[in-house]
Amino acid sequence: MSTELQKEREQIKFNPKEVNYFLEGSKERSDIVSNLVEQMEKDPVLKVDASYYNLTKEEQREDTAKKIDRISRYFENEFPDQQAQRLSILGVFDPQVFTRIGVNLGLFVSCIRGSGTNSQFFYWTINKGVDKLRGIYGCFGMTELAHGSNVQGIETTATFDKETDEFVINTPHISATKWWIGGAAHSATHCTVYARLKVNGKDYGVKTFVVPLRDSNHDLMPGVTVGDIGAKMGRDGIDNGWIQFSNVRIPRFNMLQKYAKVSREGEVTMPPSEQLGYSALIGGRVTMMMDSYRMTSRFVTIALRYAIFRRQFKSKISGGDQETKLIDYPLHQKRLFPYLAAAYLFSQGALYLEQTMNETNERLDDAVSEGDKKKIDEAIVASKKLFVASGCLKSTCTWLTADAIDQARQACGGHGYSSYNGFGKAYSDWVVQCTWEGDNNMLAINVAKPMVKEILQEPEQKGLVIANVSDLNDPAKLDKAFEHALSGLARDIGAVAKDQGYDVTGPSLVLVSKLNAHKFLIDGFFKRITPEFAPILKPLGFLYADWIIETFSSVFLSYGVIAPEVIKKISSEHFPVLAKQIRPNVAGLTDAFNLSDMLTNAAIGRADGNVYDHYFETVKKLNPPENTKAPYSQALQDMLNRPSVEERQRGERSEEAAEILSS
Repeated sequence: MSTELQKEREQIKFNPKEVNYFLEGSKERSDIVSNLVEQMEKDPVLKVDASYYNLTKEEQREDTAKKIDRISRYFENEFPDQQAQRLSILGVFDPQVFTRIGVNLGLFVSCIRGSGTNSQFFYWTINKGVDKLRGIYGCFGMTELAHGSNVQGIETTATFDKETDEFVINTPHISATKWWIGGAAHSATHCTVYARLKVNGKDYGVKTFVVPLRDSNHDLMPGVTVGDIGAKMGRDGIDNGWIQFSNVRIPRFNMLQKYAKVSREGEVTMPPSEQLGYSALIGGRVTMMMDSYRMTSRFVTIALRYAIFRRQFKSKISGGDQETKLIDYPLHQKRLFPYLAAAYLFSQGALYLEQTMNETNERLDDAVSEGDKKKIDEAIVASKKLFVASGCLKSTCTWLTADAIDQARQACGGHGYSSYNGFGKAYSDWVVQCTWEGDNNMLAINVAKPMVKEILQEPEQKGLVIANVSDLNDPAKLDKAFEHALSGLARDIGAVAKDQGYDVTGPSLVLVSKLNAHKFLIDGFFKRITPEFAPILKPLGFLYADWIIETFSSVFLSYGVIAPEVIKKISSEHFPVLAKQIRPNVAGLTDAFNLSDMLTNAAIGRADGNVYDHYFETVKKLNPPENTKAPYSQALQDMLNRPSVEERQRGERSEEAAEILSS
């Protein structure tokens, strides 16, 4: 054990394991996660080490396939909650496997659950064995070559043939090609296809259909054409593909008909709200909130452990002959402590969204089963609120996680640039989260519009809220400050939108979404803190609030919410005080994430703190020093040992040759 890290742990005055109960939501859940991690660490197929970073695209594809096969054996004896926890952990150390399974269980299954009847859900998921990764393997066919976030613009068609009681699925032209479909290239047997419902020549908008792609021999079905998207910026272990349909016929009952229905006679019943069919996306966004917590905690842990060990330059901070620890520099604290705080706030936001989503889905299912219009209407209102909350949190938190990975990398200097410390692959694998299941900018705009309209129906909130630095230590005043800022922004947006429409207010709408997300996280975090952990956790919440207020200071100043002198003193007075409170607890606060060495998978982030030993051994193991010659060494040898210009010209331009030739 590193002396430096041991000293840090000796001064901790709380039990990190108990803080982990707070982060995971309960002791029971924490124990489940710990047991699953230990199990996967010991599994020869699932475990990872630094060699993971050297895999080629082809090797990644093969590796993920083998791991999915292995995971399926565990799933046979696990309930959905355990499966979800296992996948959540997989998302930390092998996001490619997590995504390949998640597309099947999180999107394909969720789509059927959200849009299908109880019988359809049971048939396609339970009876077929999808929940245990048996029988069939699903993918999610929403995105098209020319259509991403704009679902209503989808062009794939599903035309009802009354004579045969079938739908004919067709790709009318190249822009309607299903694109970026995870699992389509090689894995999926079925696809939940978003297509325009056409009955008797009338277009009823986009609905969802289960379309077989491959038969039991894994050969493509007639009329189905599939291709591989190829190499990507990250997550090459996922077989993203494209799909085209040439008049593919499916039974009428392959249309998911919980809300929209087509009878044998061709009569169409429309759902009370089109958004009800997009519940699969909400589930994915909620999952990404938990992903944001786990991935941020991973890389802030690596960076902070390295900062505890690494010394750089002598300074008055250290007060001796030794060089100063990176973690003791105020600049380093300003760079990393906000992301440490963010991880803690993300965990609570994720737990709240998970609970809310489960409650909302149950409420909606019960209402539909009972056929109670009043309850259905109430459930729709709750679903819309969940759509807004999940949308602004997904976009804001995935953006911040990308920033966290990059800032943590930079904080580790040159060693952070090494593939063996995980930053590079993690970043390229992560940033797609800012795009899929709703591009962050478009998603932020879409959820901000109803927020603005709702705020405009309420009395205007204005006036100075935070007049003194001490007010920054009041959660109620912080919440009110965000309310006032959102109220002012909404009215400015509304004034412009009244004449020019909401589209021209896009940047301001994104700002509303971000501020609402931060308000949600800050308020929720303080409400969930228990008295026993208040001294440890409250400084994190206040520091996060400082960070966000500084970031968006122009908004708070524009609407007179926070006094200018308070803004000035955040960096010089308030933040340093909070950082001083957090600093002695850093080792404990990162240990509380309960990340094993396999989960961090970074030589400079090992739990024992022996940074240089592990890093050097990793480099030597994966790049044996005995291999002194490379395959291209001959090219270098040829370059260095090449004949002189005179020799290569056969002496034909020498003085001797000139004399002979001129005589």
